[in-house]
Formats: sequence, structure tokens, C-alpha cells
Amino acid sequence: MMTGNDGAGSTLADPSPSGDPECWIAGARRHRHLASLLEPIIDKLGYELLGVEFVEAGKRSVLRLYIDRRAEEGVGLEDCALVSEQASGLLDVEDPIPGQYSLEVSSPGSDRPLFGLRHFEQCAGETVRIEFVGGGQAAIQGVIAEVAIPDRITLCGEDGTPRTLSLDAIASARLVPRW
Repeated sequence: MMTGNDGAGSTLADPSPSGDPECWIAGARRHRHLASLLEPIIDKLGYELLGVEFVEAGKRSVLRLYIDRRAEEGVGLEDCALVSEQASGLLDVEDPIPGQYSLEVSSPGSDRPLFGLRHFEQCAGETVRIEFVGGGQAAIQGVIAEVAIPDRITLCGEDGTPRTLSLDAIASARLVPRW
């Protein structure tokens, strides 16, 4: 899992190029051009680009695309292969990232990353783990209790205490799977 605040990588997203950048967590606003570049081709294939992560590690850097189906069918290996082939071609032509990297296309999985306000709204009532920008605060976990437009969410911690957070403070957010 990428934290987005430890220097090992960054979360990049804006699945809606026309979307308000203030509606995205701070860690998801970096390099919005990548998601803006990729979204149209992924959309034409019938998928939704949830977000993008880029983990910098020299020649082992990874560009990871999270996709989902617009229907409730889920994403399989063939879906990821199709999106990878199309995205790879576009990235080769546009060359938006200097240096070498590997492209990975993935379903969001049970620990789905949340990149924007819309994702928090869709997951209201679910438990989420939040890591903060700058790494000065410990990560927290809580139930998404409220989503307030334009840029605030409220979590209820394990002790029931509500905590309101600005999207500007959030480096990364993931659902905590129910097992």
C-alpha cells in the first residue's frame, strides 16, 4: 500500500478532468494531467478511472491505474489487460513521464483507495484508514459519518468521537475491508 507521505511515491488522480480540484484529497491532486490524459481512452472502453498512483523508484518506478466498471460486474484480468494495452499505447505517444517505469492496471480491490469527495460519498458508513500529508500525524481509522461539500469529511473513531478533516490534509485514504 502506498502512503503518499513517506517519499516513496505519490498518489495522482483526477478522474474527471473538468472536476473541481478542491474535491480531491491533497495526495490526489499532484500530476492531474496523467489522469486527464488517460480518462478519455479508459472511458471509451467502458471503464471508470478511479485514480492513479505513481511510485518513484528509479528504473523500477510504477504507474498504477485503478479502474472499475460502470456496471456492478467487477474488473477481471482481461479487463486490466485491455486497458493496459490501450493506455500503454497512449503513454508511449504522449510520453508524459520522464524515465523508465512499469504500467500496472488494477481493480480497486477490497481495500479500495478513495481519491475524491465522490468516493467518500459512495462509501459513507464504511471504515476508512487515512494517512496525512507530511507524515507528522499518525494515520487514523474511522467510519465515514458525513461528507460536506466542498471539501470536508467527518469520521467517527472507535471511541465514537467525530473528527472533521479537510481534504487538503489527506495524503491517502483506503477502505478497511470487512473480513
